[in-house]
Amino acid sequence: MGVFATTEDPGSSGHEQVVFCQDKQTGLKAIIGIYSTALGPALGGTRFYPYASESDALADVLDLSRGMAYKNALAGLDLGGGKAVIWGDPERIKSEALLRAYGRFVESLAGRYYTACDVGTYVADMDVIARETSYVTGRSVEHGGAGDSSILTAWGVFQGMRAAAEHVWGAPTLAGRRVGVAGLGKVGKYLVGHLIDDGAEVVATDVNPRALEWARATHPQVTLVDDAAALVAADIDVYAPCALGGALNDDTVPALRAKVVAGAANNQLAHSGIEKLLADRGILYAPDYVVNAGGVIQVADEIEGFNFDRAKLRATRIYDTTREILRLADAEGVPPAVAADRLAERRMADVGRLRTIHLR
Repeated sequence: MGVFATTEDPGSSGHEQVVFCQDKQTGLKAIIGIYSTALGPALGGTRFYPYASESDALADVLDLSRGMAYKNALAGLDLGGGKAVIWGDPERIKSEALLRAYGRFVESLAGRYYTACDVGTYVADMDVIARETSYVTGRSVEHGGAGDSSILTAWGVFQGMRAAAEHVWGAPTLAGRRVGVAGLGKVGKYLVGHLIDDGAEVVATDVNPRALEWARATHPQVTLVDDAAALVAADIDVYAPCALGGALNDDTVPALRAKVVAGAANNQLAHSGIEKLLADRGILYAPDYVVNAGGVIQVADEIEGFNFDRAKLRATRIYDTTREILRLADAEGVPPAVAADRLAERRMADVGRLRTIHLR
């Protein structure tokens, strides 16, 4: 087992460090991206996904780790931004040996990066990885962790959605609104419950037949549509992308009928400029890395000894953060995504600067 490429200067991405990891015996091929440690150790989940190519895996980890730096900054955490991807089909190659090999690579970074769950990895996987490294969050309750981070991710998205609804319609509630949820996975299923409890009408879709079966059995009042394209074109007030990134692109935005976008997926904007296209169409976009920060707030709380009530209170403040970003966007005449970036960059610069005050 060995690192076959490491660089402290990955080029124009602006990352502090990118590490390529490989263990041929287990089939492990992973990339760990550390965007910034200005606020503290980098924290971000491990995505296990069958990318079409290594370049696709690298592009994803660079985007995701940068997003984590901004997310952690706006969540008020003393943590930097990082992310990791394992390249492969988890249904085929995931094993105890592979996860433990990956854990040893995480350990080799000596605390510069803390990992957690993401697409394709689960609490049980974090427990296995933790057998080789102490820099793991999102562990099971039985092993001293917070358990499923999707719980507070969904709660935070709901809070951000409430703030967006207040900004557009004058009241912090989704009651009487039609909300389209794209993705009924780990986060989407909890979000649907919050929306129904709040009095919203829910329309949803998922590529996984089992997720659709779950919706029919658990929430028969939810209207299911064939695919994301049908959901985008549906008569909805709010669109909640809760699957993979890039949901807001040159095809979906012109077809979107919703007045608000607020969802759990990372990197929803397919490319720079989409935020302006949304604004030009009068669609309010609640930045993804603001509203979906509940999960990272939950797992970060493990580092100081997990307390669910404390973590939920912090996640509830996503409502206030979203309100502030939307207010700032209006005041400065910029899209909310730009306002959010400015706030995050300000905190990373102002607080990160304190590292220059040497204590010993």
